[in-house]
Amino acid sequence: MLREVEARPTAGIPVAFLIVAGVGAGIWLLIAGARSSQAPFAIGGVVLITLLMLCLPGLFAVAPNEGKVLTLFGNYKGTAKLPGLWFTNPFMTKTAVSLRVRNFETNKLKVNDARSNPVDIGAIVVWRVIDTAEAVFEVNDYVQYVSMQSESALRTLASAYPYDAHGIDDVALSTHQAEVNKGLQDALHERFAKAGVEVIEARISHLAYAQEI
Repeated sequence: MLREVEARPTAGIPVAFLIVAGVGAGIWLLIAGARSSQAPFAIGGVVLITLLMLCLPGLFAVAPNEGKVLTLFGNYKGTAKLPGLWFTNPFMTKTAVSLRVRNFETNKLKVNDARSNPVDIGAIVVWRVIDTAEAVFEVNDYVQYVSMQSESALRTLASAYPYDAHGIDDVALSTHQAEVNKGLQDALHERFAKAGVEVIEARISHLAYAQEI
C-alpha cells in the first residue's frame, strides 16, 4: 500500500524568470543570426528556445488546501502541498487532489431494520482527504468510493438496530441518535481508511418508517 511522502520541488518563480529571460535571449540570437547571416547564432537561438519550451511544463501551481501528486512514468515521487509556484521534472504527471472539507448527503434509502420493519433513512457525512497517495492509487475514484461506502455502511447500520426501543437497554435508531451516529462514524472510519480519507462527522439526517407502514 502506497503512503504519502512529501515532495520537495524547486521554487518556481526564479525558474519562471530564467525561462522568460532565456526565451528572450533565444529570440535575440535568432534575429541576430538572421540579420547577419550567421547560421550558428540562429541555430543556437532555436535550440535554446526549444529547450526552454520543453522545461515550461515543469512549472506548476499548488493552491491552498490542495495537493499535487507527482508521478514519473508511472512511479509515485511524492505530493507537493505547500501553496505557491513550483518547478519539477517536466515529464512529471501532476494530479490535483483537494484537501478541503467536503459534505456528502446520501440518498434516502429504504432498509429493513433489525425487526424487519421497512424504514427510510439518510445520512450526512463530512470528510476530507488526508493521504493523497492512497486516495489516488488505492481506489479507482475516491469521491465515488466515499459515496458508495457511505450508503453501504448506512444500510448495514440501519439493519442492525430497531426503529423503536422496546426495552430499557435497547439501542434504537429513533431514540439513541448519539450512539447510532457514533456507530456510523466508526464504520465509515474503517472503510475510508483504505482510501486515505478521514471522517470528520457522520450523522443521520432523515429517519422515518416507510410509507407502507
